[in-house]
Amino acid sequence: MIEQFLDYIRYERNLSPQTVLTYEHSLHDLESYFKGLDDSLDWKSIDSDIIRDWLAFMLDKGAKATSVNTALSAVRSFFRFALGRKLVEKDPAHLIEGPKKSKPLPQFVREKEMNELLDDIEWGTTYKDVRARTIILMLYETGVRVSELTGLDDADIDFTTGQLKVTGKRNKQRIVPFGEELAAVMQQYRELRDAQVVRQSEALLLTEKGERMTRCQVYGIVRRNLSMVTTLKKRSPHVLRHSFATAMLNNGAGLESVKKLLGHESLETTEIYTHTTFEQLKRVYKEAHPRA
Repeated sequence: MIEQFLDYIRYERNLSPQTVLTYEHSLHDLESYFKGLDDSLDWKSIDSDIIRDWLAFMLDKGAKATSVNTALSAVRSFFRFALGRKLVEKDPAHLIEGPKKSKPLPQFVREKEMNELLDDIEWGTTYKDVRARTIILMLYETGVRVSELTGLDDADIDFTTGQLKVTGKRNKQRIVPFGEELAAVMQQYRELRDAQVVRQSEALLLTEKGERMTRCQVYGIVRRNLSMVTTLKKRSPHVLRHSFATAMLNNGAGLESVKKLLGHESLETTEIYTHTTFEQLKRVYKEAHPRA
């Protein structure tokens, strides 16, 4: 039966040689598993419980959810084929759900590293230098997305109330507060910008030619500057958004407040940062407790 199925996916469905090899390995692995349980079992007699036990067995051995789901996909395809050719009377795999893929925890720059970048490293006084520090500070102190940052106009900043009017996904607007430090940095940047750059746009962040900065340009600035204080492989504006959320939660902010500041529609999206902070707490515990 396995050989018939492999010929079918190889010659009729024209699947790649690698996929055929992967499916073949998965089917032989399941066959070895149920034969090891009871030598009298075959493809016609195994049930859903045996397949579920096989999936759990793979996870226990350390297989990733992605690999297990690929194996399950092979078994589902096999039984659909076998049922269609009347080689079996039932399909025990069609209702089985594979393991959920674990979402990677968001990477973030530690508060100590951000303080070193913003306070200890000496920044230059040129337009590019002042603009770079303004960009880093705005991303870290407000948590805005890079597209939201580059979309800001001067008119979106209210220095009297300390608020940004941010336009997020699907053109939804929200108000994000900012503190005195960021206010002073933005004022300094704007004064330098207006003195040295001929405006071609109403944007807050301008290139030397006076045009609105692009996301790619901001990305390059963030990557270069974060490289000075962190070894993270990912050094993007979104990492600073993660850093903002993590710092807020680590310092006592409520989850609902962080959700509103980030512009998340669902609290579930924000909850991933609680896992990040808990991982940090575990590291602190292991480093600090004498018997950990």
